[in-house]
Amino acid sequence: SAPTSTFGFLLPAHGSLSFSAPLLTIFPPLRIMTSHANQFINFVRRAASPFHAVAEVATMLEAENFIKLSEKKPWELKAGGRYFYTRNASSIIVFEVGAQYKPGNGIKVIGAHTDSPNLKVKPVSKAKSQGYLQLGVQTYGGGLWHTWFDRDLTVAGRVIVSGKDGSVTQRLVHIDRPLCRVPTLAIHLNRGTGSDFKFNPETQLRPVLALELKEQLEGAKKEDEGDHHSALVALIAKEIGCEPDEITDFELSVCDHHPATIGGLNEEFIFAPRLDNLLSCYTALASLLESKESLASEGDVRMLAMFDHEEIGSQSAYGAASSLLDEAFARIPRALAGEGTSADYLDVCRRNSIILSMDMAHAIHPAYSEKHEDNHKPRMHKGVVVKTNANQRYATTAETHYLLRECARRNNVPLQDFVVRNDMGCGSTIGPIVSAKLGVRTIDIGIPQLSMHSIREMCGVDDVKHAVDLFNAFWKDFRAVDESFDVDA
Repeated sequence: SAPTSTFGFLLPAHGSLSFSAPLLTIFPPLRIMTSHANQFINFVRRAASPFHAVAEVATMLEAENFIKLSEKKPWELKAGGRYFYTRNASSIIVFEVGAQYKPGNGIKVIGAHTDSPNLKVKPVSKAKSQGYLQLGVQTYGGGLWHTWFDRDLTVAGRVIVSGKDGSVTQRLVHIDRPLCRVPTLAIHLNRGTGSDFKFNPETQLRPVLALELKEQLEGAKKEDEGDHHSALVALIAKEIGCEPDEITDFELSVCDHHPATIGGLNEEFIFAPRLDNLLSCYTALASLLESKESLASEGDVRMLAMFDHEEIGSQSAYGAASSLLDEAFARIPRALAGEGTSADYLDVCRRNSIILSMDMAHAIHPAYSEKHEDNHKPRMHKGVVVKTNANQRYATTAETHYLLRECARRNNVPLQDFVVRNDMGCGSTIGPIVSAKLGVRTIDIGIPQLSMHSIREMCGVDDVKHAVDLFNAFWKDFRAVDESFDVDA
């Protein structure tokens, strides 16, 4: 039967995506099938790379009759319209125009990112050692790389295909079986490994694909003919339905093959890859789709901004430091402006806008509780975390904290607070980047999790719904709360 999306819609093919596990997995009765946690499990299983994440989001939007725009063409927008566009196929802007929109009204944004730490296949990936065929990879982001050892791994990403008819297309591929593995050295050969595991990420973090002898017996082409193992190229070509010589390039990520799942004694945890930050992407999208009925009374623009390259600093043409969001804040109001619109409506729009920078947060760890500041220990199932840092590693201010907290209070949605200890460094997010670039008020928030940047992370089931409820409250009540309070009056 045809595959379905996260919410059960029929899906057009994403290249050669195939899945051996059912997309709607039956879990024991403690959690119902319609829960957001289960829907996220389906989403993250499909979103094996930023390209797949954006494709899945786009499929869900098209099923809801959103109109796809192109940055290369003029836009015709209208009040009540629902739109999206992508850049590099790995970042996406989604927006709905309130039916009561007027020039100068604000844009309410939830920002997140589509990338996660992983191993990326090198431009010349062919490697061999002692009769093993290996895959040359680069480390991407600040991963806990020791967690990638002894895992069943596969690859996913995009492939550029130059057809024999002269056409050039982009296709997505996700090899849905264990393809490679990074084996550890037996403790008998390295007695210190059990207590002090160290490795060279260039020479000892290469996944093993096959045995050279086995490949020769299977009749593979000579290995000196290309930049990648010919058997790997042939497998990718078979998956996406082309000839090996039609593949001109690809961008592939190594990823965990083991599917995400719900676990724990009371099924209260999500065990999954890429929680950071696909759970933020999912909850923001789920809330936007849930809130469509209130668009008729909405006066603002509602927006989701999902960026690639956050894990490496956002400095790219489609990261948060790019022109992507800045241009959206200019093009959308301009396309909606009518005759006689005030000349300063673009600036007024920005002053009436706000950005929720949504990225995962650090839950208190049962074995390392001393790593948290005594009065700021976020816990699972207790709600979304508001992140604050005096040095602006997070963009939260007293004003933006109040505005979101009041929206939450009006709807009985729990919130928590986090600051990092003074004797520890503080991470950062897209929040300070977009806030400084656009001059728009911003607050940093996130769902609490453990094992951040591991190949397998964990969070609480209930916090998925807490996040969706918070965003629903944000869409519904932010304008009224904002109009009741002005720090610059």
